[in-house]
Amino acid sequence: MPRKFIKRHVPNAEYFRNSSTLGFLGKQLHRQSLWHLNRRSVAKAVAIGFFCMWIPIPFQTILAALLAIMLSANLPLSVVLVFITNPITIPPMFYFAYRIGAWLLNLPSEEMNFSFSIGWVSNTLKHSWQPLLLGSLVLGILSSIAGYVGVRIAWRAVILKQWQYRCQKRFSHKKPSIKQKSKNSITQ
Repeated sequence: MPRKFIKRHVPNAEYFRNSSTLGFLGKQLHRQSLWHLNRRSVAKAVAIGFFCMWIPIPFQTILAALLAIMLSANLPLSVVLVFITNPITIPPMFYFAYRIGAWLLNLPSEEMNFSFSIGWVSNTLKHSWQPLLLGSLVLGILSSIAGYVGVRIAWRAVILKQWQYRCQKRFSHKKPSIKQKSKNSITQ
């Protein structure tokens, strides 16, 4: 994964150190391992972000930040990836999680007639919290494993491609050897 791309799209360390919601972490935010961009820290951050985005709780970013600190993952990347779940993506994602959970629990999935009210939300959650939680947990684990493995493979592929390019470039501009120089001088 290109470091320049990640650095361009992820907030810097000062943003998180000055954040009021993460202020309780204090000196933990000053650990250098939380800000490094290497294959292991980025892969861990992607796994944490993908796992936390499926957890149906408020303040997923705080959970992602705590896990990143505990596992020495890249903190900004793990927090930013949680925002894949936003007001537009939450309904289809959690409905999909509910359907997966209902299928795993062998429950019939209920039709949900949406109504914008607190009563509808509490009534719906009263009957569907178990399939939603199970589906979210399963999808969180699967997507975090896929993200971790995917980043490791992609990072390695990019490094190998860059290495091959450097080798080709080095050998294409190689100076002629002594034998080649002597052959060239004889033929001229």
